[in-house]
Amino acid sequence: MQLYDKKSILIDLKKHKSFLDKNIEKYIKTLDAPKEIKNIMVYAVLGGGKRIRPFLLAETAKLYGISSSVYKYPCMAVELAHCFSLVYDDLPCMDNDDLRRGKLSTHKKFGEATAVLAGNSLLTLAFEILSEKSFKISENKKSKLINLLSNTSGHLGIAGGQYLDLNFEKKRVSKRKIIDMQLNKTGKLFSFSTIAPLIIANKFGKINQFKKIGLDIGLLFQIIDDFLDYSGSEKKIGKKTGKDKKKGKATLISLLGYKNAVKYSSYLKNRIISSLSKYKSKDLIETVEFVVNRKK
Repeated sequence: MQLYDKKSILIDLKKHKSFLDKNIEKYIKTLDAPKEIKNIMVYAVLGGGKRIRPFLLAETAKLYGISSSVYKYPCMAVELAHCFSLVYDDLPCMDNDDLRRGKLSTHKKFGEATAVLAGNSLLTLAFEILSEKSFKISENKKSKLINLLSNTSGHLGIAGGQYLDLNFEKKRVSKRKIIDMQLNKTGKLFSFSTIAPLIIANKFGKINQFKKIGLDIGLLFQIIDDFLDYSGSEKKIGKKTGKDKKKGKATLISLLGYKNAVKYSSYLKNRIISSLSKYKSKDLIETVEFVVNRKK
């Protein structure tokens, strides 16, 4: 039995991706910066990817009547922060990947130094966007969003999680430590997507609940990513597979075994959907189903 309308969610994702990509490309191209670095930033962001994080943010924003003219700013910011992490993750000193989203990774296309500069520019641009005058929310809310993105992308989030990911290689690590690492590396940026709309809408009493939902979705996304590396198609995924095992990465698959990791992902999915069911958002629930059933 089909658990969700795959065609419907793919149409919605594609529509949102088109909306977001046009805004990001327009914003980058109007920057007062060398044309070459702007082109590299566009290369690193556009052309591939599903825009899951900003889509979650947009759908959460719709629950509280936030218009696209407002939510597009944190949507752009979270995607730029995510793409920064991909550029850095692919570097030889990190996971050393030649391919990303079916094309050459940024450092393979333009060189390591240029990739580092472009990645840094993407992250700082994310903060610039959140401070824009045209982003029509209060300065206090902008400050909260900037602080939240800082926490989710720096030592408390992506950077800290990536450090642990590298540090745990070829080591026997507990389930709790693996989950904490993956929550930092992946989950916290997803939680930005579910928390940001609540800050904009003054729904501070619901932040903890939506933070948990975002963290869970991020963790689920990472586990599915690990499944794809374990048994997915390199052609479909657009990057090399089997890397985790070769590098001795600490994953729930390596610790629990494939079948038990599948059971845990199923438990996690059901927990997320149970939490979301009260909000009656078809697209949010279908996005979770899409994350579980994706092939790339």
